[in-house]
Amino acid sequence: MEQFIPFQPSSPIFILIVVIAVFLESYAYRKKFKRAYPWVDSLTSLGVGVGHQLTGLANQIFVVGVMGGFVWEHRALTLPEDNGWVYVALFFGLEFVYYWYHRAAHEIHLMWATHSSHHTPNELTLSASIRLGWTPFLSLSWLFFLPLVWLGFHPILVFGLLNLSLIYQFWLHTRLVPRLSLIEGLLNTPSAHRVHHASNDVYLDKNYGGILMIFDRIFGTYQPEDRDIPLVYGLINPIDTHNPIRVVFHVWRKLFLKFIAMNGPVDKFKALFAKPGWQPSDAKVSLDHG
Repeated sequence: MEQFIPFQPSSPIFILIVVIAVFLESYAYRKKFKRAYPWVDSLTSLGVGVGHQLTGLANQIFVVGVMGGFVWEHRALTLPEDNGWVYVALFFGLEFVYYWYHRAAHEIHLMWATHSSHHTPNELTLSASIRLGWTPFLSLSWLFFLPLVWLGFHPILVFGLLNLSLIYQFWLHTRLVPRLSLIEGLLNTPSAHRVHHASNDVYLDKNYGGILMIFDRIFGTYQPEDRDIPLVYGLINPIDTHNPIRVVFHVWRKLFLKFIAMNGPVDKFKALFAKPGWQPSDAKVSLDHG
């Protein structure tokens, strides 16, 4: 994908923009909250982001080139690329698919193993936007987007627009932007995304949308930020590390140990595809969401 769309969340250009934005945010953060900016956390996010870039080429070749190319060759329709309605349809179609991908990434342990690294920061700053997993191809997240290719949207267009959605979400990772009353509940905003990154019971697993909030409202997962309930960021059980490798693979380790500990194919299947906190009724050890 990188050879077609160089400006994407894992590109050097975007990471440079993130670094500049973080320095500007750090100044405003210190003025508003009267405390030190979490630089160590930001450096951890940068390390994870660089790793995401290095692993991204293999992910892109497999997902866009191999799987996307195969589905494109066997597509059901061929849509005209010179009609504006095709792009409108793709935008709303991608938002719908992204909502269900993102929700599944929280509710299926195999997918959470990759996505969890994005939720490890215990403070929300712009650098968290590049704290992205290294193994989406292993978590099968790409399967959610292939039906759009089968319907006739070119894989470069589908995954290119997905990159633009992720770039839009960059500015959502901050505590400095207040609630934007006119668009709250319609578009994804910093306030809505703060809720998504919070681990309070009332906020947990809410606001999955990429650019729009309409599918959260339709499917009952929209939660506005409540000024009377302070947000607690990070995992339910926070990890105490700034090592990018541990950040990326700590849930993979738990998943692997859980999988090999299960008896029988049914429990092994559930270990992979049930919710992260699932455990058999006779389990002796509690397995947490993080």
